[in-house]
Amino acid sequence: MPEPFGPITPMQSPLETVNEMSRNNGVLPYFLDNPCALIIGGKFLGSAPVPSLPCYGASARWLLAGGSTKSQMAHNYDALILGAGAAGLMCAIEAGKRGRRVAVLERAARVGKKILISGGGRCNFTNLLCRPENFISANPHFAKSALARYTPADFIALVENHSIPYHEKTLGQLFCDRAARDITDMLEVECRAADVDIFLNTAIQEVRHSTEFTLHTADAEFSAPALVVATGGLTIPKMGATDFGYQLARQFGIKICEPRPALTPLLFEAADRSTYCDLAGVSTEVIAATDLQAFREAMLITHQGLSGPAILQISSYWNKGQPLRIDLAPDREVFASLRESSTRNATTARAAMQFALPNRFATRWLDAHLPPRWTNEDLARLEKKLHQWTVTPAGTEGFDKAEVTLGGVGTDELSSKTMESLKVRGLFFIGEVVDVTGHLGGFNFQWAWASGAAAGRAL
Repeated sequence: MPEPFGPITPMQSPLETVNEMSRNNGVLPYFLDNPCALIIGGKFLGSAPVPSLPCYGASARWLLAGGSTKSQMAHNYDALILGAGAAGLMCAIEAGKRGRRVAVLERAARVGKKILISGGGRCNFTNLLCRPENFISANPHFAKSALARYTPADFIALVENHSIPYHEKTLGQLFCDRAARDITDMLEVECRAADVDIFLNTAIQEVRHSTEFTLHTADAEFSAPALVVATGGLTIPKMGATDFGYQLARQFGIKICEPRPALTPLLFEAADRSTYCDLAGVSTEVIAATDLQAFREAMLITHQGLSGPAILQISSYWNKGQPLRIDLAPDREVFASLRESSTRNATTARAAMQFALPNRFATRWLDAHLPPRWTNEDLARLEKKLHQWTVTPAGTEGFDKAEVTLGGVGTDELSSKTMESLKVRGLFFIGEVVDVTGHLGGFNFQWAWASGAAAGRAL
């Protein structure tokens, strides 16, 4: 009798099954943590040691077939993207969906490291109120085209398509309900669907350009007619931030607007530090202002100076040596009751201030600004000081604490529609490496999505 399902062959090991699938079909299975579990057709077939994969996609399949990274010298693509952050991944997705063969080269061991820590781990992924006015650039009009063609609604649709729960926190800021990992997982799924290859732990040692771009790593060469630089800025160097993108721009004769930290805490001068810093943790709503801009949000006293949303926002407009004006009691006339009272002294003034400010800060601030007398004129001057508290910071907490980099690749060097260099055909710059910096609250992510989409659709 013939066997009902054909001749029976000996059972293969899971690793043999993997190699056979790879040889015959080019199918890439999913591996979990070592020792790796093999999942085929939704069934757990067993565990086997597998090669350590520096990427996933076509090159991962090549390695499974028995290739060696040392002999894997040449990779040819339609486009190479440097950086697997928000902008780089979005660019890869859009280009891949158009049928382009795309490789993303990332020097870190995982994608989206800054995404994962953003928004307190919940990723403030966009802002419903996004407008060009929420961005700083030497050319305030540059961001308009990209922002108009990829809007918050477009990214929200992507988030909802992946059933990621989210909420609006305040002022149009959208956060994941669960964790920022939802966003990186979504982007990786989209990359796989678009057949994008992602190479991790891949540091670029050299970039050359003739008829196309050739990139060298320690043991491989990548080439493509298009190169997209999405390497980010200088913020949080402990996470691997470097000036590589700026170096690359200079290599090709592209001008850079000097990078500096933005959305960063400010440091008190010595006198203010000794007066206020033991109040670290105290916060209150203020209006923080320079001559050019003002923000009404919370201010936080720290062990070294001032932080909180209002201070982070205004830091992007502050220059060293410039004073800040801080309205400590917006929309309140704090000492009006004293002008109508026959009892005027430090005690009654302190009681009035404690209706507007946290008690400890009210007491400390008043002790530092006590008037010589309590006449109506003195009270008027004290009221004015309260609404225009002048602080001249000693500096910022720098790139270590900054949320974004101000400055970068000059916008007059790029096409506002495609992000392509006007000097070097096929060379693109997107995301934080460009001289476009958003306000606090999801705007910098929206610029990453929009600029990445603009370049990806142009590749």
